[in-house]
Formats: sequence, structure tokens, C-alpha cells
Amino acid sequence: MTAPTPLIAGNWKMNGLAASIDEARLVAAGLGAGPARVAICPPATLIHRLGEALSASAVLVGAQDCHDQPAGAFTGDIAAEMLADAGARLVILGHSERRAGHGESDELVARKVVAALRARLEPIVCVGETLEQREAGGALAVVTGQVRGSLPRDLDGRAYSVAYEPVWAIGTGLTPTLAEIEEMHTAIRATLRERFGANGDNPAILYGGSVKPANAAEILHAAEVGGALVGGASLKAADFLGIVRGL
Repeated sequence: MTAPTPLIAGNWKMNGLAASIDEARLVAAGLGAGPARVAICPPATLIHRLGEALSASAVLVGAQDCHDQPAGAFTGDIAAEMLADAGARLVILGHSERRAGHGESDELVARKVVAALRARLEPIVCVGETLEQREAGGALAVVTGQVRGSLPRDLDGRAYSVAYEPVWAIGTGLTPTLAEIEEMHTAIRATLRERFGANGDNPAILYGGSVKPANAAEILHAAEVGGALVGGASLKAADFLGIVRGL
């Protein structure tokens, strides 16, 4: 069995103005011939400019969300086709901040995944439990349920990744133990195999949640960890490169 190609993706969230493109250029300049694919997902306002700035580099440009429809009367929303037209290659879907702050269900996330595939964007589908769910002993059931509900059959044989982000670790400085990360990633892999058979071995399973240079190498070499979805640490080239070098 061939291991999935690792992916390190930076999620800038609602951060970044034109001046931030300089940090992305520094990331591109600092990359060596490492084993991972590297992506930066800026706010939608920067996708086109970032794509142009990084066009000669190995850094992929992604988006942070998309609507499930290709066009229509959806003020303020952005279709997957629009993101692709702007230069995006990947898109983050189902992030906990979208699920909690915008009421996104597994069913809606699955429809967005279909939209991303329609526009030839590579989805990064996020799953994760809250602290309350973990303390109640339901973490595995919650996350594997999200995998089943958020990943449509359309993904079979297509390029995508799953990002496990324990909600309680995002931006808090807290991280699960390596044993907890490996347990969850192993359960996610088993669920992918259950849904997609042998093709369930193909996608990388990323870890996200307070990933930083100091803990990246340990996390990235844990069982079934195929990369990282990085939040705040991706805003500074030195920090992001420190994580990429952890592989």
C-alpha cells in the first residue's frame, strides 16, 4: 500500500490584506524539495492575487468555503466555480467555525463537497468533536459520524483529504495526546475504508488544532497523520515553514 502524499495547508481564516502576500512569497522561497504538498488558503479577496504571486512556485492556493450552488440569488456567497475561476485549486469545507458559527450540517457540507468536485476543486473536509463530546466519551462516534455524513459517494476515486480538528484545540494552545490523535486518525481511516473500500486508503488525513513548529514533527510522524491544517501559525512564513519542515 502506498502512503497518501502529505499535505500541509495553511488556513488564514479572516486574516490578510495585500501586504500579507509577501509572507506567502517567503513561504514559496523557503520551500525545499520536501515530501509534502503545501497550500495556502487565504480570504477570497486574496485568492487571485496570491495565485498570481505564487504561479511560478510549488505552493497551491486554496479557498476556505464555497456555496453548494453554481450561481443564483445568494448575496455574499461564493460559488465553487468562482473560486476556481479566481485561481483556487483546493477548498476547505465543514470547518468547525462554519459548523458552529453558521449552523452547517453534515448534509450541507456533503453538498458543498459535490459542488467543489463539480468545479474541479480538491476538498479538504473537516471533522472534529467539542470538549463536551470528548469528556462524555463520544468523540469517536461524533467524528466517524461526521465522516460518514459529510463525505458523499461522489468522492470515491477522487482527490481529497480529511482534516481532524478537535474543536477544543483550535486556537487554544491545547493539543490531544499523540495516543488520542492516533486513535482518532485510525478510526477515520477505518471509516473511509468502510465507505470507499480500497480507495479509502488514498486520502491524506490531516491533523489541525494548535499545530506549531515546536510540536509539528512529533504530530506529523504519528500513525495515520498525513499532514496538517494550520491556522494562526500559517500567517507567518517562518512559523509555517517550521511546520512544513517537521515532515
